[in-house]
Amino acid sequence: PSFDRLEVDGVDFGYGKDLVLQDFSLKIPQGKVLGIRGASGCGKSTLLKLLMRFWDVERGKILVDGKKIQTIQTSALRDHQSCVSQETHLFHDTIEKNISFVKEGASLEEIEEACRKANIHDFILSLPQGYSTLVQELGSSLSGGEKQRIGLARAFLSGAKVLFLDEPTSNLDSLNEAIILKSIDDSKHGKTIILVSHRESTLQNCDLRLEMGKA
Repeated sequence: PSFDRLEVDGVDFGYGKDLVLQDFSLKIPQGKVLGIRGASGCGKSTLLKLLMRFWDVERGKILVDGKKIQTIQTSALRDHQSCVSQETHLFHDTIEKNISFVKEGASLEEIEEACRKANIHDFILSLPQGYSTLVQELGSSLSGGEKQRIGLARAFLSGAKVLFLDEPTSNLDSLNEAIILKSIDDSKHGKTIILVSHRESTLQNCDLRLEMGKA
């Protein structure tokens, strides 16, 4: 599939006896940023995980270009989807390799451009070894905001047609948030972008808004 159309049709899903989504339907537009907000436990992150097929729905359908997501190879889903969450996992390797692994053969110029979009390029250059700086185990040498911006740089570099952003600015100050939100808006052409956040400032420039409540 070309991953141009994502649709959730009459979905039920829960954890054990706790129903999180009930008869939930949503058509997700391409070329726009869809912002989702709601109380904790209403199913925002669960929705993203179902769209990535980390789990299967209990009832209803998730469709990609009209095809049930269960009929699409997992490798195709992973090639066309990118997710940024509150927790960015880093490896004990250089900053360059921590970013570039999402795109085989990525040039340094491509990596730097992705980092500019994530507003992390100047910080990396300020380090003694720049992009060759070694990241400590689990990223302990970097702050939460720095790790989150590296996660965003990965998403920009990947070139994925579908971006799931789950609280992507939760560890960022207002200046970094504004720069990154502009980069997201500039990158939306031909992409499907879902931005989940509890921060009004993060969602204020979204093209569409969805308020979710508990099932």
